[in-house]
Amino acid sequence: GGPGFGPGRGRGGRGRARRGDVRLAILSLLADAPSNGYGLITGIAAKTEGAWRPSPGSVYPTLQQLVDEDLIVADESGAKSVYSLTDQGRAHVEEHQAEIDAAWAATTDKSEGEDAFQTSLMKLMGVVKPLMHDATDAQRQAAATKLDETRRALYAILAD
Repeated sequence: GGPGFGPGRGRGGRGRARRGDVRLAILSLLADAPSNGYGLITGIAAKTEGAWRPSPGSVYPTLQQLVDEDLIVADESGAKSVYSLTDQGRAHVEEHQAEIDAAWAATTDKSEGEDAFQTSLMKLMGVVKPLMHDATDAQRQAAATKLDETRRALYAILAD
């Protein structure tokens, strides 16, 4: 939960997306262009800057439900089913456009602290691979000690 589609960004970390979030995200993307299921999954990930990538286990049952509700139609003439909005689906998107816009905005809004944290985390990940593959045992031991110190310091920050 939380505002927006997909996992929340609160103190508790990321949760699971609610089914309504998946529905609105799919309908929103199909309002722009027809797509197959994989295209919708990657489209949601792209539109949320990687913050949310729904699983096939949530997308495909939702697509079937939307077909059953006559909000979308599946063209199964090719190798993969391509989904598009029906007139009823387009009306549903128009009716819920403000909610959809607010949800997309909430998934990409990052605070200054969140942006800085993600940048630092990516820098840390950049040094982990060379440590795993190219470092000596002594270097790995020194790195492990430093990581343990850092982990304890991070828990102390969370405890504040």
